[in-house]
Amino acid sequence: MPKILQTALLLCASNLLMCFAWYGHLRTLKGSPLWIALIISWGIAFFEYSLAIPANRISADSYSVAQLKILQECISLTVFVPFALLFLREKWNWNFLWAAFCVLGAVFFIFRRS
Repeated sequence: MPKILQTALLLCASNLLMCFAWYGHLRTLKGSPLWIALIISWGIAFFEYSLAIPANRISADSYSVAQLKILQECISLTVFVPFALLFLREKWNWNFLWAAFCVLGAVFFIFRRS
């Protein structure tokens, strides 16, 4: 499997965990004390980091740090929007699409050959 595909798949899984760590408590732990949300979120974040760090290390010799970061941001938005719509029950907003176009522009510019 190509390194960039391994990286992308690990980052997708990492970002899904990140969504739960950062935002999942807003739906599932609303009535819980903050310290409980913190402990649970930190526990989830451990596994998120356990995927994100290897993802970046796999492709670090083939891609620049800037390319890896923009890839991460693109995947983050791609994972977050469905998470927000389906899990958090946010209402669709066309700004999601416009933001996606901006991120795709960033991907284009960071990966194009100078």
